[in-house]
Amino acid sequence: MTADNALPDCVALRIGLAARALPDTTPAELVRVLIAVLGQPLTEAKLNTLKVKDLKTGANGALSEIDDMAALRQALQCLHGEDDTAAQAAVPTPQPDAEGRLPNSIQVACASNSGERLDGHFGSCARFLIYQVSATEARLVAVRPAPATTRLSIDHSAERVKLIDDCDLLCVLSIGGPAAARVVNSGIHPFKRSQPEDVALLLGDLQTMLAGKPPPWLAKRLGRATGERPPQPSEVAS
Repeated sequence: MTADNALPDCVALRIGLAARALPDTTPAELVRVLIAVLGQPLTEAKLNTLKVKDLKTGANGALSEIDDMAALRQALQCLHGEDDTAAQAAVPTPQPDAEGRLPNSIQVACASNSGERLDGHFGSCARFLIYQVSATEARLVAVRPAPATTRLSIDHSAERVKLIDDCDLLCVLSIGGPAAARVVNSGIHPFKRSQPEDVALLLGDLQTMLAGKPPPWLAKRLGRATGERPPQPSEVAS
């Protein structure tokens, strides 16, 4: 198997779930570590032999800076096929959008792996939950499955940005520098939260800001969404 070969679905599923458990780690990066440790082709039998130290030391310590042992153990469980139930986590149902876009609202994409939770990293989350948010209402309008990373030669960040290019705000736990630049250049403001949380908490914070005096970066997105000013894809808010 070469780096361009698609992984078997069963192996790709395990790797995708494991990458979601690790901070700032894409499935492609994890594949490189696994190939360095186990060789090619990657199989379920080989994945079952992995230990935490293999993840820390493989590919010249590519993941050595990850000190979260709970995350490493969860990733190992996924690689062993012990956490496949996570793939079946409830996916929320969008509300009908019969009345069109909410007045004076922004459109927000949240990186999610389970339920209505903001618990995903940009490069490895299972899906993006799309909300319209105004000062008085928040509405889930779409659930967009994110593309799986099973080929190393494809720039999956571009696919993911295209998936949310109608949004004003991207909310994630983490996002790499090149991907963040691509997001900003698409006119979307990346917004990081430090810990996983229910999306309702994030939406409440955004509504509070919208109801008061929004910070400049949010005011600009609100103005763009309501047609008060043209998009400015290159601007970076602080």
